[in-house]
Amino acid sequence: MSQFPDPYTPGPGQEASQPPADPGAGQPGYGQQPGYGQQPGQGYGQPYGQQPGEAYGQQPGEAYGQPSGPAYTPAPPVPAEYGYGQSPNVVPQGMYFDQLSGLNLPDGTQLASVGRRIGAFFLAIPLAIVTLGIGYVIWGLIVWGNGQTPAMQVLGMRVWRPETNKVAGFWFMALREIVGRIVDGILSLITEITSFVLFVAGNKHQALHDLIAGTVVLYDPDKVLAS
Repeated sequence: MSQFPDPYTPGPGQEASQPPADPGAGQPGYGQQPGYGQQPGQGYGQPYGQQPGEAYGQQPGEAYGQPSGPAYTPAPPVPAEYGYGQSPNVVPQGMYFDQLSGLNLPDGTQLASVGRRIGAFFLAIPLAIVTLGIGYVIWGLIVWGNGQTPAMQVLGMRVWRPETNKVAGFWFMALREIVGRIVDGILSLITEITSFVLFVAGNKHQALHDLIAGTVVLYDPDKVLAS
């Protein structure tokens, strides 16, 4: 059986010839125009403006799955004790935080107990008798500058102002002992009972005269507040 020679097989001294290209390859079909904004040869269904071989929404030269846009430094973690309506308690040097009263108190002191405060009230009576009254008044005016009354001085107590973290001065003691005591007895038994209940039940043991002057009473056995 005879074979026909392949016209594209090169003969001796000839170069290989390529088959003619299909004139319709890569061209739109009859009557078909390239899509709007689509370059010739761009695949069907490829988004407008996207380069061939590029993933949708991906910037040129960006690895697949890599987040776009500038990187942001994460915010530092919020302390565990910090929350809405709270602020961290800062205790000044030389002081400590008293859990029962919720106050910052000087080292070496403590909130005076109910029993000690009642003892000071009753001790003032014999002291006033012994000093004939006038002596008690003069004694009181002298020790007010140190945040004390005569009975408090004997029992090692001192009046303290938490707002300023200082011992109450003369004028705050005058406010406490004159104006405050008038308020205590202004309605006689009613205000006195109210003052006593506030003093006993409150975590800061403040009577009405303490609330008026913004003071609390501390027990200072080592006299650390004397200086």
